[in-house]
Formats: sequence, C-alpha cells, structure tokens
Amino acid sequence: MGILDAIKSQFIEVIEWLDDSGNTLVYRFPVKGQEIKNGAQLIVRESQAAVFVHEGQIADVFGPGRFSVEGGNTPILSKLGAWKHGFNSPIKSEVYFINTKQFTDLKWGTSNPVMMRDADFGMVRLRAFGIYSMRVADPRELIKQIAGTNARFVTEDIEGQLKRTLVSGFSDALGESKIAALDLASNYDELSRFARTKLGDEFKSFGLELVKFVVENISLP
Repeated sequence: MGILDAIKSQFIEVIEWLDDSGNTLVYRFPVKGQEIKNGAQLIVRESQAAVFVHEGQIADVFGPGRFSVEGGNTPILSKLGAWKHGFNSPIKSEVYFINTKQFTDLKWGTSNPVMMRDADFGMVRLRAFGIYSMRVADPRELIKQIAGTNARFVTEDIEGQLKRTLVSGFSDALGESKIAALDLASNYDELSRFARTKLGDEFKSFGLELVKFVVENISLP
C-alpha cells in the first residue's frame, strides 16, 4: 500500500443528518456519485430513520444507532448487488433520512362552507378550523407514496393534500355524528376524537400517523 492509499484509508465517510429546519420530513444525504465507501459510518439519531434506496428500490431501513456499512454486519449488504463483487468496491445507493418526530400545531380549516342537514334548521352551512399533529409511522410508505426522489421534502409540500383530506374526513364525521347544530360547541372533543379515528386510515396510506386532531371552532351562519 502506498502512502496515498494509507492516508485515504484513514478517512471513513460519515453519513448523518442534523436537522436545523424544524419542518423537514425527508432529507436525501448528498453522496458524491451515489457511491458509499466500504467502512462508512451511518449515524441515525433518535427521532430519525435512514432509508437506503438501491437501483430504484428500497433496500433497508435503519432506526436510531451507529452502523458500519461494511461486509457482513448490516442487513442492507445482502441486498445490494455491488457487494457481490467484493467488499473493496463502493456501493452505489441513495440514503434518505426520515424525520420521525411529531410535527405539532399544524393548521386545518374549511376553505368553503360544509353543508350539514340539521333537524331544527334544515340545511346549514358551517365553517370550521383547528389544529392537528402528525408523525411519520412508515418511512417506506412515505417515500413510495409521497416523497419520491425529492432531495428535500418539507411539511409544506404535503400540507395542501393533508388539509383537503382532513376537511373531507371532518365533513363526513360531522354528518355521521348526528350532533345538532346548536349542540356542536359543547361536543368539540367528541367530534375531534371521532374525526381522528375516521381519518387514521387515510394518513396511514401516506405512511403517516394522525397523532392529534382538534376542532377549535365551528361557526354557524
């Protein structure tokens, strides 16, 4: 081994992400040429997950911890074709960090009035708004269904779709609850729990969990 090779071998690539944005869901680690060196260190912090994508397919997901990406000690190696040709060859892969913390105090509201049939007033037009909290529950589904190959994916990129989903689910929950218009103000908590349960599967299809859904106000005409 020459002097230059000896120097190079002392440098171990470190793959990690320190989030300073507060609203980033997915961050693609900038790997030069998408090549990860043998012996690279992967550091996944609490409230994070790391997803390796190889040849367009998700190869593995790592939870919090420190991992050495080298022959034999990480599950991903058995799934990446580059390692079949010897452990001295770099693996060509993309690494995505997923923020699994809870994102709180996100806003939702009805842009148009919600129509509801009431026993006392007939058809009424209601407006409502509130807050919700969510977190990433399934990193694989989030990348496959929503984030795709984006280098950076923030909450604002999905808020529009989530708001439409929330308003649609809330409208259905409002109709199914059979709560009289004059009694809505005293049943915000019950309506919030009912709507959150109803919306759970919709969020799950995105790889997300609706942690909290709160109705803050429903206004009558």
